[in-house]
Amino acid sequence: MKRIFTIVLSLMIAISFSIHSPKVEAASPKVQTFANCTELNKVYPGGVARSSTVKNVGGKTKYKTFVSQTIYDANKKSDRDKDLIACER
Repeated sequence: MKRIFTIVLSLMIAISFSIHSPKVEAASPKVQTFANCTELNKVYPGGVARSSTVKNVGGKTKYKTFVSQTIYDANKKSDRDKDLIACER
């Protein structure tokens, strides 16, 4: 009797998961575009680098840069010295 109860309970659980399985939709993250370096530096004080291997042409900086290819690409216009780091300071 216990064995039958266990089998029935297992089947009910399996059926309930297959019927009520939630659909997962992939939400694409919205990339932030900033109007100028002042706005970008409020969120990322050291600026945004395109990759972790990028070297700063301007010399030493006060803050560490945040590395994100998508954020850099969206704010590429703010990279005045074209060293692949936008708004470094």
